Amino acid sequence: MESIREISELAWNGGRAEADRLMAEPGQVFEVVPGVALVTGFGYSIAIAAGGGLVVVDTSGPGHGAAVVRGLREWSGLPVRRAIYTHGHFDHVGGMFAFDDDAEAYGHPRPHVIAHENVPTRFERYTKTSGYNAVINARQFGGRVAAAAGAARWETWRAPDETYAGTLTFEQGGLQFELRHGKGETDDHTWVWVPSLKLICAGDFFIWRTPNAGNPQKAQRYPEEWAKALRAMAEMGAEVFVPSHGFPIYGNERIARALEEAAALLETLVEQTLGLMNRGARLDEIIHSVKAPPELLARPYLEPLYDEPEFIVRNVWRMYGGWWDANPATVKPAPDAEVAAEVARLAGGAGVLAVRAKELADSGDFRLACHLAEFAGLAAPGDDEVRALRAAVYTARAGSEQSLMSKGIYRAAAAE
Repeated sequence: MESIREISELAWNGGRAEADRLMAEPGQVFEVVPGVALVTGFGYSIAIAAGGGLVVVDTSGPGHGAAVVRGLREWSGLPVRRAIYTHGHFDHVGGMFAFDDDAEAYGHPRPHVIAHENVPTRFERYTKTSGYNAVINARQFGGRVAAAAGAARWETWRAPDETYAGTLTFEQGGLQFELRHGKGETDDHTWVWVPSLKLICAGDFFIWRTPNAGNPQKAQRYPEEWAKALRAMAEMGAEVFVPSHGFPIYGNERIARALEEAAALLETLVEQTLGLMNRGARLDEIIHSVKAPPELLARPYLEPLYDEPEFIVRNVWRMYGGWWDANPATVKPAPDAEVAAEVARLAGGAGVLAVRAKELADSGDFRLACHLAEFAGLAAPGDDEVRALRAAVYTARAGSEQSLMSKGIYRAAAAE
């Protein structure tokens, strides 16, 4: 097995896809530096040996918790004394019950869980919206939305034992751990600084992708505050940087470069968007005008493979401008199906729209093709030929996209 340093080097030098493959199996354990281990899963768990016990940063998701604990036990038999949630997303907190079970099996006290004070509120919100979350996660990650709507929900959460607001410092086994709150992907995010190891555990502030600051289906993200957190991390002088997705980065120069460039990407998107908003531009103009620097998107750690800049622009608009896109027709719109029916009548029928949509898709004009395909589908929901053409357009659109979020949405549309 390649060492984690070798995998990190591979990713840094453009071999990210192969590096992803090498870390895809859950439960693999890699020693990042002596006394610090990374265990793979859908969301990593990072363990730090401190005195007679371990401090764990994140616990992976509910489906991988047991595998993560087994991997951890290959590395150390020490009890887990503390677990830190970097934020309340299920792929970071859902494995916690497996850690509790491990403690019980060995006769140890269950780990003391620490999180930001907004994490319990997030859990409450997830319980209220469990059906919606099942649907959007199916759409985002390639499942069938119709099946997800009736599926069982994951509604059981291991609440933190201790919460904090701005910062929290504790000591274990002679190591000092500093927890720092920042807004980014969530409003409850924590990053961890271990001064004596010059180690940062970043959670999802850094994911080896364009920062996930625009997800079309999720609650508000905070790109401006996210950039500030990245710059704060860059100033720490870290020599080892471990995110909860992606790969560790070694050496202060590389760490600072990656963090500063990620911050710069977010900052320019915010600045350009606000500049156009302040000139009175509509959202339509803004999303087609704001451009991310291509040299940043070309970095192996900033490629738009999960989220993408256009979605971040929309989130900036939502934060500062609200839900309305400044198009007068959309402030109190007619039902989509009625608009579609009228467009189809003017065009000579839904079939004409669907055929034209396929022609546009075949020519590479996917944006316009999807509008016409959707009009056709809404105007003639029972027409099998229209449905097939609509599905073909969305399937082609999914294949043309780079980000997982776009691919998931278009694949789900094709399967409807």
